[in-house]
Amino acid sequence: MPALVLLGAQWGDEGKGKATDLLGGSVDYVVRYQGGNNAGHTVVVGDQKYALHLLPSGILSPGCTPVIGNGVVVDPSVLFSELSGLNERGVDTSKLLISGNAHIITPYNVTVDKVTERFLGKRKIGTTGRGIGPTYADKINRVGIRVQDLYDESILTQKVEAALDVKNQMLTKFYNRRAIATDQVVGELLGYADKLAPYVTDTVLVLNQALEQDKVVLFEGGQGTLLDIDHGTYPFVTSSNPTAGGACTGAGVGPTKITRVIGILKAYTTRVGAGPFPTELFDEDGEALRRIGGERGVTTGRDRRCGWFDAVIARYATRVNGLTDFFLTKLDVLTGWEQIPVCVAYEIDGKRVEELPYSQTDFHHAKPVYEMLPGWSEDITGAKSFSDLPKNAQAYVKALEEMSGAPISAIGVGPGRDETIQINSFL
Repeated sequence: MPALVLLGAQWGDEGKGKATDLLGGSVDYVVRYQGGNNAGHTVVVGDQKYALHLLPSGILSPGCTPVIGNGVVVDPSVLFSELSGLNERGVDTSKLLISGNAHIITPYNVTVDKVTERFLGKRKIGTTGRGIGPTYADKINRVGIRVQDLYDESILTQKVEAALDVKNQMLTKFYNRRAIATDQVVGELLGYADKLAPYVTDTVLVLNQALEQDKVVLFEGGQGTLLDIDHGTYPFVTSSNPTAGGACTGAGVGPTKITRVIGILKAYTTRVGAGPFPTELFDEDGEALRRIGGERGVTTGRDRRCGWFDAVIARYATRVNGLTDFFLTKLDVLTGWEQIPVCVAYEIDGKRVEELPYSQTDFHHAKPVYEMLPGWSEDITGAKSFSDLPKNAQAYVKALEEMSGAPISAIGVGPGRDETIQINSFL
């Protein structure tokens, strides 16, 4: 019953797509369990680069069944645009399964997201404006639209009317926007029903039966640990739970069925959007990391904020996720630095703190305490084993492993599918 959770151990964009794709050939199911098209995975296969936003990365692996779980929010227009793009490139998408309990991102959710963020001005959260947060809010407020509602026009109409009763009041009276017509939304959503039908099923039943049959199921988080709604740098977070516990609720499997939890760590640190970032760089080093690492959001198109590796965050991710392994990515980006700073603790009000502060105020004021590690200049993209790495690169990996609290079982040394060093098997 091998069930693995694979998630970001920082603020997202750590390279989960590459890790998922690496495992894809050995995995029977790959499941997205939270988030929506605010996530972005880049997977390089040969000379082909694929940018995925809503679909599980396993859709690129022949023989693997990709699943969108009940914890995901789905924008049908984005879904079919992504499927069409893959089909045009010869990728078979026919095995995709979508939970009937997944919630639909409606046009009014997108409108509310954009106008709300614009209204916040300097206090904005840095959302992608794709309707993710408002859709999850509707879910919690019990006025959400689920995929299965598209197959009962009466229920769908009632739910849309109920949602718009409040939202139109807000849009017209507070934001000075036009009201949204119920029949227009219902008509648009019903237009997706027939196209969605071949994919919609009881994914909870499918996945639990697969585990009972000793199939390998990989649960893929959409964002990073520090963006978790409960455990991240609130309020600068996403609206769901990308941490390991979210896999259980977002896919409908019990915690006793999870056998490994793999955290993806970038060899340095990045984040997109607003919020605290203790190791953020505003100098030539930061610009070099951004340029060499190609640090631009797959979904947002925004430049990522860049900084040195933060071991405090890595230890926190190990703790809240129960990580059993790390996959370290983009080690090759650090080639060329004589010395590489690593944040080993914070200084807050003159005191050294080695764990993530509980207080949001303290975290905002945290200053990194660095330890300098020797760098390397050799090209490592051709390394096939750990011993192929330069001694200083090996020492850097071992230091990060010791500081982070879980073994580093794989290392990315380049963007390609085959540019990975496997130290320990994840299966």
